[in-house]
Amino acid sequence: MTTASVTGATSFTGRFIATRLTEAGDEVRNLTRGDLATPHRLAAALDGTDTLYNTFWIRFERGPITYAWAIERSRLLFEAARRAGVRRIVHISVINASHDAPTAYFRAKAVVEDALRDSGIGHAIVRPTVTFGPGDILINNLAWTLRRMPAFGIPGDGRYPIQPVHVEDVAQQAVRAGGMAEDVTLDVGGPDIFAFDEFVALVRHAVGSRALVVHLPVAASLAAARLIGLVVRDVVLTRHEVTELQQRLMFSLQPPAGTIRLADWLAASADSLGRRWANELDRHFRQPLEVDR
Repeated sequence: MTTASVTGATSFTGRFIATRLTEAGDEVRNLTRGDLATPHRLAAALDGTDTLYNTFWIRFERGPITYAWAIERSRLLFEAARRAGVRRIVHISVINASHDAPTAYFRAKAVVEDALRDSGIGHAIVRPTVTFGPGDILINNLAWTLRRMPAFGIPGDGRYPIQPVHVEDVAQQAVRAGGMAEDVTLDVGGPDIFAFDEFVALVRHAVGSRALVVHLPVAASLAAARLIGLVVRDVVLTRHEVTELQQRLMFSLQPPAGTIRLADWLAASADSLGRRWANELDRHFRQPLEVDR
């Protein structure tokens, strides 16, 4: 039996990674945001760890919680892992992370990838596309909106591609990468690529929505998202997220690693999907919980 540490082992992606590791007979330790903020706690938590699975990140900046803050916490984590003698790090990044990406989210993800490559620790960088599954925010809240609103606004022409991948597929690839010997960077995309229009239509049909779907200028769609945000006390959509979609960043050019189809999952989950709003601010900003994106 080996020991694995997972940042956010009770959060979204981390929970599925931890479950797979436990089923394989590994001892799993959960690292929280509090561990990342306290170097001596972090060093103690990593003692005896063979493989570290890192899902830590933030979806957007808010107050003191910035991408610079997340980058620094990631560097502290990698340095603590090096000192603790961790054999391998499996890091969950994002598809198409790049220093010249059009949004700060993707650029910051590229900085963290470089920090891991420079750490001297054996590693795998796993780059999911758009992750969905039980407990997700994106599709659940899309379904919530389609269930309750008379109309749904798609930013722009809706022709830009999106390649959703199930969280179980991401976890499977992450654990597989943990057993590799070489340093690798792996894209993890689902089996289907949709135009965003098609993606919304699939969710709309699954939940039996009669909402009118319309195309809006980006500014108008963001204004509508802010109004919904006032109702649910959350951040619904950011300008960066629209940019990432419209700039065709949310799909991979590599063969799909995932096998679970969105349509099949929607059919099995439709009755419960979108019944309650999944609040990003409550999960990750209003209390000291784990964060993963």
